Parts: sequence; C-alpha cells; structure tokens
Amino acid sequence: MAQWVRWSVVVMAASLGASAFAQTAASGSGEVYTCIDKNGKKITSDRLIPECSDREQRVLDATGAERRRIGPSLTEHERSAQDAQRRKLAQEKSRVIAERRAERVLITRYPDQAAHQSERQQALDQVDEVIAVARKRITDLRTDRKTLEEELQFYSGALYKAPVKLQRQFADNDQAIEEQERFIAAQRQEKQRINERFDAELAKLRVLWAQQRAAQETLQAPVNTKP
Repeated sequence: MAQWVRWSVVVMAASLGASAFAQTAASGSGEVYTCIDKNGKKITSDRLIPECSDREQRVLDATGAERRRIGPSLTEHERSAQDAQRRKLAQEKSRVIAERRAERVLITRYPDQAAHQSERQQALDQVDEVIAVARKRITDLRTDRKTLEEELQFYSGALYKAPVKLQRQFADNDQAIEEQERFIAAQRQEKQRINERFDAELAKLRVLWAQQRAAQETLQAPVNTKP
C-alpha cells in the first residue's frame, strides 16, 4: 500500500511538471527557459530567469528539445574585458588580412628577384641623378666664388674692407654651398633607406617565392593511381 502511494506521488509530480512546462511553452513564443538556482531548485519560465543570472540557462522548444544555452550574465568589468578581447581579435584579423593582401601585391609586382633588383636600381639611380645635379650646382658656386675672390683682391684680400654688397655675395655663396652639401647628405641617407626597404622586401619575397614554387610543384606532381 505504501509503495503504491509513493508511486502515485511520483506520477502526480511528473504530470504537474509536464503540465507546467506545457503551460510555460504555450504562454510565450514557444521557448522555455530552465535552470537550477543556487539552492538547487529547478526553475522554468517563458523568459530569462533572474534567479539564474549568475549561471547557465537552457532554452527549450515546445517539445522539450534544447535549442541553445545562455551563459551567465557578465559584470561590467567582465563585459569590458570581453569587449576589449573582441576588439583585439578584430584588429588582429584585420592586420592579417591586410598583410596577406600586401603579400599578394608584392609577389605580383615582383615575380622574381631580377624584377625586384631592377626596381631597386631604378630607385637608386633616380637619387644619384638628383645628387649629380646638386654636385654640379656646387661646382658652379665654387666657380662663382673664384670670381668673388678675384674681385676681393682689389681690397687687399681682406673681406672686411670690401663693400657690403661683396661681403653679402660671399655669405650667400657659402650658404648656398652648405645647403647643397646638406642636401647631398640627405640624399645619401635616402639611398640607405631605399636599400633597407628593398632588403626587407627581398627577405619576404624569398619566402613567398619558395611558397609559390612549392604550391606549383604540388599542382604539377603526377597523381599516383593504383593499377
């Protein structure tokens, strides 16, 4: 008799639970939220359960099948950390995409080392042409200076005795020569930067060329077929 009573209680509880679940599913959008709260109590609702905001909640459909799971609500600090991590991942993804795009452009522009070396030499030649113009300008300025020095002889070679105009011409000549020399020094540094840039590109290109060759060899390799 006691066993029959216990069995009846179990059946009744199951029926009540099923009835509550059906009512919850029917009252909302067909989704049922369920969880076990901190006291070990199972809670079912047609919306997110506040008592389980600190733990996982299961979302079921009208048949009781699980659709998805919702993680515990995050604190403001946790949300900030999560957002920062997402931004970091997005930035890294963008960086990788940009790097791959740059690599494709690089290997298209320089299919081999000869093409790369040719462009390097062209860039250096352009700078050398500019330097040659500056050196020619210095030569002309020094020729002008000789003319000024000849004129200075009328004043015993003493610049302080010369007219202000002649003194200014000497000063302008000196300044112009110094400017051209500074310009040449800057262009030499530019040549160094060009070589450094092309050296860095060449290091990348060697890797890309090797990868390209390996891929082509793989595609061209005969397929082994069993007789």
